[in-house]
Amino acid sequence: MTATRLRTLLLVAAAATAVTWWLMQMTVGRGASTPPEVPWLVVAVELVIAGVVLALGWAVRQYQQGRRPSLSPLRAARTAVLAKASCYTGALLVGWYGGQALSLLTDADVPGNPGRAGAAGLAVLGAAVLAAVGLVVEHFCRVPPPDGDAERRPEPDADPTAG
Repeated sequence: MTATRLRTLLLVAAAATAVTWWLMQMTVGRGASTPPEVPWLVVAVELVIAGVVLALGWAVRQYQQGRRPSLSPLRAARTAVLAKASCYTGALLVGWYGGQALSLLTDADVPGNPGRAGAAGLAVLGAAVLAAVGLVVEHFCRVPPPDGDAERRPEPDADPTAG
């Protein structure tokens, strides 16, 4: 599994923002109502999930630093996968709520839209925290190569049949 790149997450967030903004402009332009205000519970859930991911990642980090006696390899692998999922989920949610906030801000003269845009902005911050925690925990789960790994691999130009 390769490490998630920040550039990839930024592209996912930007694409999701653009698509969400476009969809909202199209639907509201055709007479649909704007979405209701993002509940505060969304931000709370994003932060709770980020906290759980960080706690699981911290256990892996403690094991790698020798401060924890044992850790199941399956648990460490699951933590790494959860961290990667948190990165992408956070990026998608940044785009989803960011697109909503932008769309609502472009129609700020409509009563209630600035408040809805603020609530969506808070959800963007919570999602950004989730993505950032995912990146950090993914770094915690990185395993260094074995010490003698370079000695066991043949040189790329070496002839394996030469003797």
